[in-house]
Formats: sequence, structure tokens, C-alpha cells
Amino acid sequence: MSTRIGIRTLVEFVLRSGDLVDSKDSTNTALAGARIHRQLQSTRSDDYESEVYLKKTVTMNNQEYDISGRADGVELNPDKALIEEIKTSDQKFDELSDNTLELYWGQVKVYGHILLEDHPELNEVTLQLTYFQVTEDQTTQVEKKFTREELDDFFQKLITEYEFWLKLRADMRKTRNDSISELNFPFPAFRTGQHELAGAVYKTIRLKKRLFVEAPTGTGKTISTLFPAVKAIGEDRIQRLFYLTAKQSTRRVAEEAIDLMSQSGLRLKSITLTAKEQIRFPEEKDVLPEKNPYMIGYYDRLKPALKDILVHEDSITKSIIEKYARKHMVDPFEFSLDTSLFCDVIICDYNYLFDPLVYLQRFFTEKDNDNFFLIDEAHNLVSRSRDMYSAEVTNVGIEELMKKAAAEKKSTKRYQNQLQKVAKAFSDIKVTLEILHKDEMVTNDVPKDLLKILNKFDDFMTEWMKDKEQTDFLKAARDYFFECLTFVKISSFYDDTYQTRIVIDGDKVSIKQICLDPSYFLDQSMKLGAGAVLFSATLSPMNYYQNVLGGIDNSLAYQLPSPFPQQNQEILITQYIQTTYHQRSNNEPYIVASLYDLVKAKTGNYLFFFPSYVYLRQIKAAFNDEYPEIKTVAQQNSMDAAQRQEFLDKFQESPTETLVGFAVLGGIFSEGIDLRGDRLIGVAVVSVGLPGLSAENNLIKDYYNQENGQGFAYAYQLPGMNNVLQAAGRLIRSSRDVGIILLVDQRFASGRYVQLFPPHWQNFKRISSLHKLDNAIEDFWKGQDNYEDQID
Repeated sequence: MSTRIGIRTLVEFVLRSGDLVDSKDSTNTALAGARIHRQLQSTRSDDYESEVYLKKTVTMNNQEYDISGRADGVELNPDKALIEEIKTSDQKFDELSDNTLELYWGQVKVYGHILLEDHPELNEVTLQLTYFQVTEDQTTQVEKKFTREELDDFFQKLITEYEFWLKLRADMRKTRNDSISELNFPFPAFRTGQHELAGAVYKTIRLKKRLFVEAPTGTGKTISTLFPAVKAIGEDRIQRLFYLTAKQSTRRVAEEAIDLMSQSGLRLKSITLTAKEQIRFPEEKDVLPEKNPYMIGYYDRLKPALKDILVHEDSITKSIIEKYARKHMVDPFEFSLDTSLFCDVIICDYNYLFDPLVYLQRFFTEKDNDNFFLIDEAHNLVSRSRDMYSAEVTNVGIEELMKKAAAEKKSTKRYQNQLQKVAKAFSDIKVTLEILHKDEMVTNDVPKDLLKILNKFDDFMTEWMKDKEQTDFLKAARDYFFECLTFVKISSFYDDTYQTRIVIDGDKVSIKQICLDPSYFLDQSMKLGAGAVLFSATLSPMNYYQNVLGGIDNSLAYQLPSPFPQQNQEILITQYIQTTYHQRSNNEPYIVASLYDLVKAKTGNYLFFFPSYVYLRQIKAAFNDEYPEIKTVAQQNSMDAAQRQEFLDKFQESPTETLVGFAVLGGIFSEGIDLRGDRLIGVAVVSVGLPGLSAENNLIKDYYNQENGQGFAYAYQLPGMNNVLQAAGRLIRSSRDVGIILLVDQRFASGRYVQLFPPHWQNFKRISSLHKLDNAIEDFWKGQDNYEDQID
């Protein structure tokens, strides 16, 4: 099996030198690049072909490598053979560093070498570098002719220098594959459902498909997805696995699964990518790149650092990256990205694949069947992806900048004029709404005049921010620049799945592009690999998640049963309680009494979940007044890591007194926490968890009403039900866990909600009164005592 190496990757790895800052065009430039490419390509002759794929297969160390890439343009006719490479930057052409030009020409030289090999009748080729300077809207073209011999010599030197790294990679791959061939499942036996899940994942990789899996808590889904994927790597079905998650805690679980397999003999390179803000050294904060010692000369020190870490480490975590980054004086964030090119498993956040602003361009500029995606906690991707493809800009930042600019002595008149233009664009929008006597408006389009102004503002700011001293003024300017830049970028994705909401609140003007349905964008991202497995403990109903996550037409679905005995869990629905907004006050006494019924039957630890902090405080106050002898603790609006841990530490094993924790649905304690054994024996969910009514949720509702007639379900009911399932899932975490789930809302008993219950919830009981609830709870615990006696 041949391995693909991108031409740009090859050239940059071998030829790049100097400072990290030299290699970076502005974000603005990168966003404008594709548009400018298309504009320039459209002006070429009829013989000109855009985006020409070129590939050459070479054999080194008994391994085949496909050296490939896309030339921006090729023109072949009897008079001329020409290859064009288009580059965009905010720097002036005569200000580009020698190394930057060397990289540009190196890339097009490789294209020329491959083209001449494909056309033996040609002896030379004209290489054209077209350089577009964004801020001045200026194009520079340089042509150079090269003979076949010159380009053959250049390519051979490039490959010879890269050969060490290919041999290192080949040696690592052989060690990896040999270890995987001997690797067994790292437990004595598969749990119920694990073997089936592992088989489904392996088959999905083999068929290059997309699979949605609901694997209830306790299935061991992390190891059950990673193990077959690692086996597929060992068979060269894929070469690189991306394990994508929503939370840092889940990334740690993936690391632990890799470590577990390593204890069984696995030898592969895995890396966990950490956000830039969390891994940059403290001394790098607020230091300009050209003054940052970890960025100055970065590429001159990179290869020794890479060799060191790859030779000595397999599991590359944040602390490992920091250790070698300090040793070799390289920026830890960029070092982690460069190291990832040599890794087999990359554990990272969703945004490294899906976010259009920060996705990993080194991996995801085109489809690569060597890559495969495991997407954990996939239920979280619905809201996360909407946020990724939405953007908001306000006039608050510009007003603050105008005040700072007036007080800043070094602020130029031209800079102040740019700020005034942006401020006027917002003012014009405000006046328009005032004429219409509205303080809010929803439109199908982004205000085009505003976009034009923001585009020009971004271009100006890109140039203006260069070489500025790091001050509070510059930081405020940069923050607002990125707010505007993000807004402009997102506008390029705008289609009929978007709407724009404009809100006037006093002097504040807010304009938000809202992505109502990101499924197409998710689908396109997942198509960049050979396939994907999206999994979660809560993906019910499956067709909803397939629809909103981009898999309705081309995916497989698999729902596993719970691995735990049904008798370990009792699900009770209080049919006599209404928690709708208008009925809450009337039902408060019944809610409080029902919650007390749950805890009075057995001493232990309990969690009560509510749809909001306001409702939580209301019921907690009434509960404390009525039953002051019960010890309680409550989630607060904002809790740091230490406060969260302090909350969880109160849930001790073998408690001698009852503890009740009050928490919020969809919050930090409703998923991702693991209170095993008798650290938790009961969970109550008060209400069906509907998200609060909002203008944005209503836009989602209206959109899906038009799409499939299920607007309320997609905007409110199903997201709320997922929060309920996640909260209830805190209870049964292992085969030893037992307890009661109390669903406090008569709507849970209706067909509309029962149809959403997963298979392991089908033994629920409808309870029609407080008295019957009391009996049902007592009966459950008596049954558990009898069951334990029988086992003894």
C-alpha cells in the first residue's frame, strides 16, 4: 500500500527555515485566498486548466510513496508548457523573506518535475509565480524556465534530504504494525455489546462508510472503538486516526485507552492536541512573534526537536510536548502540530476538523483516505457545529476603540477614519430599524454594505497592526479585528440554511449570522477522510442525529443494548405532576414531596436536575424549608475546576447520611461525571428539559417546520430530551450500580416522549399518586435487598 505525501508538506518540511513568524500569513489572507485564486484563474486563456492534480510514485526503503498535489493552473499547447502557482499574502512582494520565496518556488518546481515526467516530449517548462498582495490589491508575476535536468536534480535533492524522515517513519510503522498484529483486547473478555460494537467499527473502516452508534453507559465505547481502529491501522487499511471529542475529560479517557493497549504491547505514536491558549508558555503571553524566543529560529531547531521526541516517546501528551519544547526552545503549540504529522492517533477537539476558522489545514485541505474519524460525544456536535458556523458582530467594540483612539497619541487620522466608517455602517442599520419602528429584525441576507466596510476594515487593520508595540490599545484593536474577521469569513458560507438577526438594545447594535442547519458542512468535513464513526451514550432518536449531523443519506446506524441487568435500575414517572411554566407554582408542593419520597426510603447520595438555575433555587429553598434535616449542596452559575471537584467529593462511598445535590440539566454535572457504586443511588429529573424559549430557537423551529414538519421537536423537544438522558445516565455506571431514576413531569408518560426512550428504558412505570410513588420506591429497594440475599 502506497502512502501519500503532499507536495507542499514535503517542500515545507525540507526547505523551511528561520522564524515561525516568517511562515505565517495573516488569517485574513488565508480566508481571501480561495476567492482570489478563482478570480485570477477565470482570466486565463482557453488552454488553461485550473486545479490540476499531479502525482508521482517513488520507492524508498521498500515502501511506495505517492508525492501529490494540485497545481493552481497548467497551460499546455504547442508553443508553451506553463505551470502557475498563485500565492496570496498581506506582505508586499519585495518584503517577502528569502525562505518564503524558496518555499513558493520549491512547490512549483516539484509540479514542474512531475509534469515533465508525464510528458516525455517536453524538455522544459515555464514556471510562473503569481503573487497577490491583499491589502494593496496588487498582483506580481514572475516567470522562470527550467529544463528537465534542472528539475530532476532539484527533486532528487529534496527526496534525499527527506529520506531520513521517511526511514524513521517506515521504522516506526513497522514497529507499530508488528505490535498491532500481536495485540489482543486489553481485558480478559468483552462486555455485553463490546464485541459487536468493535466489529461494527472495523467493518465501517473496511467499507469506508459512516456509522452512527448509540452505546449506553457501561458499554466501554472508548476502548471498543479505538481497539478495532488500531487493528485497522496495523493492517494498513488507514494510516491516521483522529479521535475527536467535545471535552478535555473525554480526551483523557482516550489517552487512558491508548495507554491500556500500550501495556499490552502496543507501539504506536499518539498525540493529544491542546488549545493554543492552554499550552503556550506563560512567558509567551502578550509577546510579539518577532520577539518571542520560542518562535525566533523555530524552524532551525524543529527537526532536532522532532527527532528527539519521536525516538523517545510514544504517548505524547501536553506535558510531554512542554518538556521537549522547553528543551529545544520551540513554541509548544506549533511543535505539537508539527509532531502530529508523524503520529498514528491524534486526539483533539472537534474544531480541528469541523471549525472553518481553525481546522488543521495540514491534514484537511483535500480528501485523504488514510485518515479516519472517531467522533465521541456526538450529541454535543449539534450545538457546537451551529456555533462554529455562526458569527456575531456588534458596535460595542468599535465604540470602545474610537474612545481609545481619541486618547491614544500615536493613533493616526487614517486609523480613526476607518473606525468612523465602521461605526457609521452600524449607525445606518440602527436608523433603518428606527424608521421601521423595530428593535429587532430577521433577514435572509447579511447587510451587504456592512460586509463591504468590514472587509476594507480587516484589510486596513492587517497592515496597521504590523510591528505595533504590545499595548492594551493594540490588544483591544486586535480583538475587534478578529470579531469582524470571523463575521466576514462566516458570510462566505451563507446560504438558505442561514438567517441574520439584527437587534437594537439602546445604543448597542448586534448583527448575528445564525447557522440553523450545519449538516452539509459537517458532511463535507467528514468526507475529507475515509469514513467516520459518530458515537454517544445518547443518540436517540437515531434518525434525528443522522439528519442534523450530516449522515441521513449515506450512513449506517447501530444501537446497542445496555450491558447491565434491567433490575438494577427503576424508572418512575410522576403522572400527577405538571412542570410547565404556568403550573410550576401550583405543583411545587407535590414536586418537593416526591423528591423527599425518593430520598427517605434509603440513606445515600442523590442528584436532582432542573432546567434552569431559577427553578433549581426555587425548589431547593422549598425542599430545605420542608426537610431541613436533609443535607443539600447546589451547583452555582460559575464554578472553577476546584469548586467542581469539591462538589463531587461530597458524594462519598458508603455514606452514613443522605446527601442531595441540586444541578442544572445540560450543565457540568449532567454529563461526563462518574459516581460509581453507592456514591450515587438516585437521580430525579424535574421537567422534560426543554431549552428556554428564544428567538434563535424559534428560527430553528421555523426552519425545520419547512424542512420536515418537525420544528418543535428539532428546536426544543429532542435537545431537551438528550439533556434528560445524559443526566439520568449519571446513575448506572457499572454492573454493581443500582438505583432509581425519577422523572418528574407527566409529559414523560405521553407517547410523544415514550417513543424517545432508549431500549433500556422500556421497563418504566407510570405513577399516579404520591402514595403509589412511596410504595414503588420501597418495593424497589426491598427487591434489591432480596436479590442480594439470593446472591449471598
